[in-house]
Amino acid sequence: MAFTVEEFRDLVRILEEHPEWRAELRRLVLTDEILTLPELVRDLIQAQRRTEEQVAALVEAQRHTEERVTTLEDRVASLIEAQQRTEAQLSALVEAQQRTDQQIAALTEAQLQTNYRLDTLTNDMAAVKGIVLELQYRDRAYAYFAPLIRRTRVLSGDELDALLEGAIAQGQLSEAEADELLLADLLLRGRRRADNSEVYLVVEVSWKVDPYDVERSVRRAALMSRIGIPAVPVVAGKEVIAEAANLADMLQVWQLTNGQAIPPHQPGSANDQSPNHA
Repeated sequence: MAFTVEEFRDLVRILEEHPEWRAELRRLVLTDEILTLPELVRDLIQAQRRTEEQVAALVEAQRHTEERVTTLEDRVASLIEAQQRTEAQLSALVEAQQRTDQQIAALTEAQLQTNYRLDTLTNDMAAVKGIVLELQYRDRAYAYFAPLIRRTRVLSGDELDALLEGAIAQGQLSEAEADELLLADLLLRGRRRADNSEVYLVVEVSWKVDPYDVERSVRRAALMSRIGIPAVPVVAGKEVIAEAANLADMLQVWQLTNGQAIPPHQPGSANDQSPNHA
Protein backbone atom coordinates (compact mmCIF):
# COMPACT_ATOMS: atom_id res chain seq x y z
CA MET A 1 0.00 0.00 0.00
CA ALA A 2 1.33 3.46 -0.96
CA PHE A 3 2.36 5.96 1.77
CA THR A 4 0.72 9.30 0.96
CA VAL A 5 1.94 12.75 1.65
CA GLU A 6 -0.80 13.36 4.14
CA GLU A 7 0.13 10.26 6.01
CA PHE A 8 3.74 11.36 6.09
CA ARG A 9 2.73 14.74 7.45
CA ASP A 10 0.58 13.08 10.10
CA LEU A 11 3.59 10.97 11.03
CA VAL A 12 5.81 14.02 11.33
CA ARG A 13 3.23 15.79 13.49
CA ILE A 14 2.83 12.77 15.73
CA LEU A 15 6.62 12.48 16.18
CA GLU A 16 6.80 16.16 17.05
CA GLU A 17 4.06 15.65 19.62
CA HIS A 18 5.75 12.51 20.94
CA PRO A 19 9.52 12.96 20.73
CA GLU A 20 10.06 9.79 22.73
CA TRP A 21 8.83 7.83 19.72
CA ARG A 22 11.61 9.17 17.53
CA ALA A 23 14.24 6.83 18.96
CA GLU A 24 11.99 3.84 18.40
CA LEU A 25 11.32 5.00 14.85
CA ARG A 26 15.02 5.44 14.17
CA ARG A 27 15.70 1.96 15.56
CA LEU A 28 13.14 0.53 13.20
CA VAL A 29 14.10 2.57 10.18
CA LEU A 30 17.87 2.84 10.46
CA THR A 31 20.53 0.07 10.55
CA ASP A 32 22.68 -0.60 13.61
CA GLU A 33 25.69 0.95 11.89
CA ILE A 34 23.79 4.16 11.22
CA LEU A 35 22.42 4.21 14.70
CA THR A 36 25.86 3.97 16.21
CA LEU A 37 27.20 6.57 13.82
CA PRO A 38 26.65 9.55 16.17
CA GLU A 39 28.50 7.80 18.94
CA LEU A 40 31.29 6.98 16.53
CA VAL A 41 31.35 10.57 15.39
CA ARG A 42 31.56 11.73 18.99
CA ASP A 43 34.40 9.28 19.59
CA LEU A 44 36.09 10.52 16.47
CA ILE A 45 35.65 14.09 17.57
CA GLN A 46 37.12 13.31 20.98
CA ALA A 47 39.97 11.40 19.34
CA GLN A 48 40.50 14.32 16.99
CA ARG A 49 40.56 16.69 19.94
CA ARG A 50 43.08 14.50 21.69
CA THR A 51 45.11 14.32 18.49
CA GLU A 52 44.91 18.06 18.13
CA GLU A 53 45.97 18.45 21.76
CA GLN A 54 48.88 16.06 21.17
CA VAL A 55 49.78 17.87 17.97
CA ALA A 56 49.58 21.17 19.86
CA ALA A 57 51.82 19.68 22.55
CA LEU A 58 54.20 18.42 19.87
CA VAL A 59 54.13 21.83 18.21
CA GLU A 60 54.89 23.45 21.54
CA ALA A 61 57.63 20.90 22.22
CA GLN A 62 58.97 21.50 18.73
CA ARG A 63 58.91 25.25 19.38
CA HIS A 64 60.86 24.73 22.62
CA THR A 65 63.23 22.41 20.79
CA GLU A 66 63.74 24.97 18.06
CA GLU A 67 64.33 27.64 20.70
CA ARG A 68 66.88 25.40 22.40
CA VAL A 69 68.48 24.58 19.05
CA THR A 70 68.61 28.29 18.23
CA THR A 71 70.14 28.99 21.62
CA LEU A 72 72.59 26.13 21.12
CA GLU A 73 73.44 27.41 17.65
CA ASP A 74 74.05 30.86 19.12
CA ARG A 75 76.26 29.34 21.78
CA VAL A 76 78.13 27.27 19.21
CA ALA A 77 78.57 30.38 17.07
CA SER A 78 79.86 32.24 20.14
CA LEU A 79 82.21 29.35 20.92
CA ILE A 80 83.44 29.32 17.32
CA GLU A 81 84.07 33.07 17.46
CA ALA A 82 85.81 32.68 20.81
CA GLN A 83 87.87 29.80 19.40
CA GLN A 84 88.79 31.91 16.38
CA ARG A 85 89.80 34.77 18.67
CA THR A 86 91.81 32.35 20.81
CA GLU A 87 93.52 30.91 17.74
CA ALA A 88 94.27 34.43 16.50
CA GLN A 89 95.70 35.32 19.92
CA LEU A 90 97.73 32.09 19.93
CA SER A 91 99.04 32.88 16.47
CA ALA A 92 99.96 36.36 17.65
CA LEU A 93 101.65 34.86 20.71
CA VAL A 94 103.53 32.36 18.54
CA GLU A 95 104.70 35.14 16.24
CA ALA A 96 105.66 37.26 19.24
CA GLN A 97 107.53 34.30 20.73
CA GLN A 98 109.31 33.73 17.43
CA ARG A 99 110.31 37.39 17.35
CA THR A 100 111.43 37.13 20.96
CA ASP A 101 113.43 33.99 20.15
CA GLN A 102 115.01 35.78 17.21
CA GLN A 103 115.82 38.77 19.39
CA ILE A 104 117.26 36.48 22.08
CA ALA A 105 119.29 34.65 19.44
CA ALA A 106 120.54 37.98 18.11
CA LEU A 107 121.36 39.16 21.63
CA THR A 108 123.06 35.85 22.39
CA GLU A 109 125.11 36.13 19.21
CA ALA A 110 125.94 39.74 20.06
CA GLN A 111 126.93 38.66 23.56
CA LEU A 112 129.10 35.89 22.16
CA GLN A 113 130.73 38.38 19.82
CA THR A 114 131.22 40.77 22.72
CA ASN A 115 132.67 37.98 24.88
CA TYR A 116 134.92 36.95 22.03
CA ARG A 117 136.09 40.52 21.56
CA LEU A 118 136.58 40.91 25.29
CA ASP A 119 138.52 37.64 25.42
CA THR A 120 140.56 38.75 22.43
CA LEU A 121 141.12 42.15 24.01
CA THR A 122 141.99 40.53 27.33
CA ASN A 123 144.43 38.18 25.62
CA ASP A 124 145.85 41.06 23.62
CA MET A 125 146.21 43.15 26.75
CA ALA A 126 147.83 40.24 28.56
CA ALA A 127 150.20 39.80 25.61
CA VAL A 128 150.96 43.52 25.56
CA LYS A 129 151.53 43.58 29.30
CA GLY A 130 153.72 40.50 28.97
CA ILE A 131 155.78 42.20 26.24
CA VAL A 132 156.13 45.35 28.32
CA LEU A 133 157.13 43.28 31.32
CA GLU A 134 159.64 41.36 29.21
CA LEU A 135 161.16 44.64 28.06
CA GLN A 136 161.39 45.80 31.65
CA TYR A 137 163.18 42.62 32.69
CA ARG A 138 165.48 42.92 29.68
CA ASP A 139 166.30 46.62 30.27
CA ARG A 140 166.89 46.20 33.98
CA ALA A 141 168.12 42.62 34.06
CA TYR A 142 171.04 43.57 36.29
CA ALA A 143 168.58 44.70 38.99
CA TYR A 144 165.81 42.11 38.68
CA PHE A 145 168.18 39.12 38.53
CA ALA A 146 170.73 40.42 41.03
CA PRO A 147 169.58 37.88 43.65
CA LEU A 148 170.62 35.06 41.27
CA ILE A 149 173.68 36.30 39.37
CA ARG A 150 176.01 39.27 39.15
CA ARG A 151 177.74 40.87 36.16
CA THR A 152 174.47 40.19 34.33
CA ARG A 153 174.42 40.49 30.57
CA VAL A 154 171.59 39.85 28.10
CA LEU A 155 172.65 37.35 25.46
CA SER A 156 172.54 39.04 22.04
CA GLY A 157 171.07 37.50 18.93
CA ASP A 158 174.52 37.13 17.35
CA GLU A 159 175.86 35.32 20.39
CA LEU A 160 172.88 32.97 20.48
CA ASP A 161 173.15 32.28 16.73
CA ALA A 162 176.83 31.40 17.14
CA LEU A 163 176.08 28.99 19.98
CA LEU A 164 173.23 27.33 18.12
CA GLU A 165 175.10 27.02 14.81
CA GLY A 166 177.98 25.28 16.56
CA ALA A 167 175.60 22.96 18.44
CA ILE A 168 173.78 22.04 15.21
CA ALA A 169 177.07 21.48 13.39
CA GLN A 170 178.27 19.14 16.15
CA GLY A 171 174.94 17.27 16.22
CA GLN A 172 174.09 18.41 19.74
CA LEU A 173 170.83 20.04 18.66
CA SER A 174 168.42 19.61 15.79
CA GLU A 175 167.13 22.53 13.77
CA ALA A 176 163.78 22.28 15.59
CA GLU A 177 165.49 22.32 18.99
CA ALA A 178 167.54 25.33 17.99
CA ASP A 179 164.35 27.09 16.92
CA GLU A 180 162.90 26.22 20.33
CA LEU A 181 165.74 28.06 22.05
CA LEU A 182 165.29 31.07 19.78
CA LEU A 183 161.77 31.41 21.17
CA ALA A 184 163.01 31.88 24.74
CA ASP A 185 161.81 35.22 26.16
CA LEU A 186 165.12 36.11 27.74
CA LEU A 187 168.60 34.52 27.90
CA LEU A 188 171.03 35.97 30.45
CA ARG A 189 174.70 35.29 31.15
CA GLY A 190 176.44 36.04 34.44
CA ARG A 191 178.33 34.82 37.46
CA ARG A 192 176.65 32.62 40.01
CA ARG A 193 176.75 34.35 43.38
CA ALA A 194 177.48 31.13 45.26
CA ASP A 195 180.75 30.19 43.53
CA ASN A 196 181.35 32.89 40.89
CA SER A 197 181.01 30.25 38.15
CA GLU A 198 179.55 31.19 34.80
CA VAL A 199 175.87 30.37 34.38
CA TYR A 200 173.05 31.11 31.93
CA LEU A 201 169.47 31.92 32.92
CA VAL A 202 166.67 30.76 30.61
CA VAL A 203 163.78 33.06 31.50
CA GLU A 204 160.12 32.83 30.52
CA VAL A 205 158.25 36.08 31.18
CA SER A 206 154.45 36.36 31.50
CA TRP A 207 152.18 38.83 33.21
CA LYS A 208 150.57 35.86 34.97
CA VAL A 209 152.89 32.86 35.04
CA ASP A 210 151.15 29.53 34.43
CA PRO A 211 152.40 25.90 34.35
CA TYR A 212 153.14 26.15 30.60
CA ASP A 213 155.66 28.93 31.29
CA VAL A 214 157.36 26.69 33.85
CA GLU A 215 157.48 23.75 31.44
CA ARG A 216 158.95 25.91 28.66
CA SER A 217 161.69 27.28 30.88
CA VAL A 218 162.65 23.77 32.00
CA ARG A 219 162.62 22.38 28.46
CA ARG A 220 164.71 25.23 27.04
CA ALA A 221 167.19 25.19 29.95
CA ALA A 222 167.67 21.46 29.32
CA LEU A 223 168.51 22.21 25.68
CA MET A 224 171.14 24.74 26.79
CA SER A 225 172.62 22.20 29.20
CA ARG A 226 172.81 19.65 26.40
CA ILE A 227 175.36 21.78 24.54
CA GLY A 228 177.55 22.04 27.62
CA ILE A 229 176.26 25.36 28.94
CA PRO A 230 175.15 25.40 32.60
CA ALA A 231 171.61 26.79 32.56
CA VAL A 232 169.03 27.59 35.24
CA PRO A 233 165.30 27.74 34.37
CA VAL A 234 163.51 30.89 35.60
CA VAL A 235 159.95 32.22 35.35
CA ALA A 236 159.18 35.88 35.93
CA GLY A 237 155.97 37.89 36.08
CA LYS A 238 153.62 40.00 38.13
CA GLU A 239 151.95 36.89 39.49
CA VAL A 240 152.65 33.16 39.59
CA ILE A 241 149.48 31.10 39.93
CA ALA A 242 149.45 28.37 42.56
CA GLU A 243 149.71 25.44 40.10
CA ALA A 244 152.69 27.06 38.40
CA ALA A 245 154.38 27.79 41.77
CA ASN A 246 153.98 24.17 42.86
CA LEU A 247 155.31 22.89 39.53
CA ALA A 248 158.25 25.33 39.64
CA ASP A 249 159.20 24.11 43.09
CA MET A 250 158.98 20.50 41.94
CA LEU A 251 161.02 21.08 38.75
CA GLN A 252 163.66 23.29 40.43
CA VAL A 253 162.65 26.50 38.68
CA TRP A 254 163.34 29.95 40.14
CA GLN A 255 160.43 32.41 40.40
CA LEU A 256 160.69 36.19 40.14
CA THR A 257 157.64 38.26 41.07
CA ASN A 258 157.68 41.99 41.73
CA GLY A 259 161.43 42.01 42.30
CA GLN A 260 161.34 39.11 44.75
CA ALA A 261 163.34 35.96 43.92
CA ILE A 262 161.92 32.67 45.17
CA PRO A 263 164.29 29.70 44.85
CA PRO A 264 162.97 26.17 44.40
CA HIS A 265 162.95 23.81 47.34
CA GLN A 266 166.21 21.90 47.51
CA PRO A 267 165.70 18.14 47.89
CA GLY A 268 166.97 16.90 51.24
CA SER A 269 167.15 20.37 52.82
CA ALA A 270 164.96 23.17 54.09
CA ASN A 271 163.53 25.62 51.58
CA ASP A 272 166.44 28.05 51.76
CA GLN A 273 165.49 31.46 50.39
CA SER A 274 169.12 32.33 49.70
CA PRO A 275 170.00 33.20 46.06
CA ASN A 276 173.11 31.02 46.39
CA HIS A 277 170.93 28.11 45.25
CA ALA A 278 170.95 29.44 41.70
